[in-house]
Amino acid sequence: MNSIETRLKELMLASLAGDARSYGILLNDVAKHLRSYFLRRLADAHKSDADDLVQETLMALHTRRATYEVDRPFTAWLHAIARYKLIDHFRRNRIRATVPLDDVEDLFVQDQSDAAADRMDVNRLLQSVPEKSRDLIYRTKIEGQSIAEVAQSTGLSETSVKVSIHRGIRAITARLKGNAANDDK
Repeated sequence: MNSIETRLKELMLASLAGDARSYGILLNDVAKHLRSYFLRRLADAHKSDADDLVQETLMALHTRRATYEVDRPFTAWLHAIARYKLIDHFRRNRIRATVPLDDVEDLFVQDQSDAAADRMDVNRLLQSVPEKSRDLIYRTKIEGQSIAEVAQSTGLSETSVKVSIHRGIRAITARLKGNAANDDK
């Protein structure tokens, strides 16, 4: 997890547990993040709407905080709320979002919502395999540890690590193929 995700998620979890100070810090940090998020997506003529969108998103975060699933990335949940608020704003004001072609690359480089959604997808897929395989896949394929490092830290042989990873990936592949077959129906 990146440091922003980790920090915001920890603050959210503490606030859900009743820590008012953490909630205040969370709202302050999120407001800064959301302001830049909206400013990147609004045309110059509508930049003044950014603060209103931040407030709407913070109110939605507050009223919907009980719907946050603690095992999911916080920033993906936050960006989903912000994206819906932005879409509502565009519809309400009959604004068509446009981006100059020169700026398209910057837009994608700065947008982390897809990466957060991808992390959610990976985490969901990993939840479908046994815990042992899930941990080994995560450590080798996502964190980048070597088979030898994982074997040494878990006390398993390198062969056992490889077999568990292979079985886990095979189970994920079978699940994906099953979902693809269901999508074709």
